[in-house]
Amino acid sequence: MATQSKGRNAAVFIVATILIDAIGFGIIIPVMPRLVMQLGHVDIATATWIGGWMSAIYAVMQFLCGPLAGNLGDRFGRRPVLLLALGGFTIDYLLMGFAPTLAWLFAGRLIAGIFGASFGPATAALADITAPENRAKSFGLVGAAFGIGFIVGPAIGGLLGEIDARAPFYAAAAFSALNFLFGLFFFPETLAVENRRAFQWRRANPVGALMAAGKLQGVLGLAGILLLWNIASMIYPATWSFFAIARFDWSNGMIGASLAVAGISMTIVQGGILGRIVKALRERKTAMLGVSVAAVGYIAHAFNPYGSIAFVLVGATALQALVQPSITAMMSQRAPANAQGEMQGFIGSLNAIGAIAGPLLLNPALAYFTGPKAPVHFAGAAFIIAAIFAFAALIALSMAKPMREVDAENAA
Repeated sequence: MATQSKGRNAAVFIVATILIDAIGFGIIIPVMPRLVMQLGHVDIATATWIGGWMSAIYAVMQFLCGPLAGNLGDRFGRRPVLLLALGGFTIDYLLMGFAPTLAWLFAGRLIAGIFGASFGPATAALADITAPENRAKSFGLVGAAFGIGFIVGPAIGGLLGEIDARAPFYAAAAFSALNFLFGLFFFPETLAVENRRAFQWRRANPVGALMAAGKLQGVLGLAGILLLWNIASMIYPATWSFFAIARFDWSNGMIGASLAVAGISMTIVQGGILGRIVKALRERKTAMLGVSVAAVGYIAHAFNPYGSIAFVLVGATALQALVQPSITAMMSQRAPANAQGEMQGFIGSLNAIGAIAGPLLLNPALAYFTGPKAPVHFAGAAFIIAAIFAFAALIALSMAKPMREVDAENAA
């Protein structure tokens, strides 16, 4: 009975953590382009390029530190690693809120990349208390919490941004600090002592994590698919605020409202229908459905000239929220209980590689085709690139082996 209560408390905290983090993350998105323009004294095209490099620096640190955090979690438990991550976000938002120059913004992103990643430890903790066959649904709840945060966060950020471009950063710091205190007092450890393993530096780095994951049958193929998808799905977090200004000349409030629509739609998908779709189609076909809708939606965004239709497309492409939890579940099912943290750290590194490559591919394309030297003004260029990567992920998914086939091969 006590174990069940502990599991419920942990699950509640994990979902609440992702919710509050998403609120903090979403708050700053609507105002980031104009803050970069203000501090750098640049136009939107140059700000788009700068924003891409800021995202890439954050992702580089995530790539380097993700396996370390995962392996530390497998050795010492999820609680200390997660609390450290939550504290890192607070420092990041305060630093950026008080930033007098662009260099301070870059420093804030670097610190967040090192300390501020709560998603990997949180999903590892969720895997600790969830049966393998139920993980896609559980990861979907995490995605739903992120979606709700994306309803509240950008809406608050858009409103605060109309008052002052820095106000959303202070609000985000307050949310993160409250999240840290919540975890400090209410989050129980989820990793049983018997499932912990010795810390090994050779596995606590991206190369070591890749080699360890490569020993698990079917993981590397899924890793390649996830990487393709991560690059494609960076189109929204990396470019949307810049795209909305360049294409529709939207205010901070309008950008926040559009992201709130995305959050509502994601919540409906991941919190309401993901479990049913996975039950009916299983994880692989569920991921294929989400990627297909996303690819078509990206092409529609590329050529859409109307802001009102953009709101509709943002809602429709929310079916892409099916992809990440489905592929994550497929990979998690292939890892033993004492390596869930390592697997989530490896997945975090893949997410980070996508978050490095995505902005370095997508933001320059948007910046070039909206800048003064463009042969033709085409703000949708980045969406075309994202669609290409999405279609590549779809083709690879269609050739991936379901888990039952992997089990059959192992048994043979």
